[in-house]
Amino acid sequence: MVAGWFTHDSGEEDFRLLGTRCTACSSVFFPREDTFCRNPACSGGELAEVPLSKRGRVWSYTDGRYRPPAPYVSDPGTQWEPYTLVAVELAAERMVVLGQAVPGVTVADLAVGMEVEVVPGVLDEGAGTDTVLTTWHWRPVAVSS
Repeated sequence: MVAGWFTHDSGEEDFRLLGTRCTACSSVFFPREDTFCRNPACSGGELAEVPLSKRGRVWSYTDGRYRPPAPYVSDPGTQWEPYTLVAVELAAERMVVLGQAVPGVTVADLAVGMEVEVVPGVLDEGAGTDTVLTTWHWRPVAVSS
């Protein structure tokens, strides 16, 4: 299944964020760019879809402890649940990608430089419908001893 920003055909192992790479200068973009190369030093080339690295290192992190104001959309009748936001550096792409940590991971569980991996996540389960909106989350990689 290709959803524009990520792909996962057969589960978590194959889950990857999708970006685009300029064929002229090799710059990689996420979110994807389908119109033109955003590198001001490039005269432009075709943009090809590329899967981004599955793993990266924590560049920064913070927690969201309050419901953001409009235009953020949320059900005011639902209790707000804090979440952890992680900025992850993808070395091969030379970029930082922002996303939420998997549920249950707090700022106390993270450290700058820690290795994390991208996994599928649920954004909204469409209360009362069969619609499930998916997204990506960052999960710390277990350290083997």
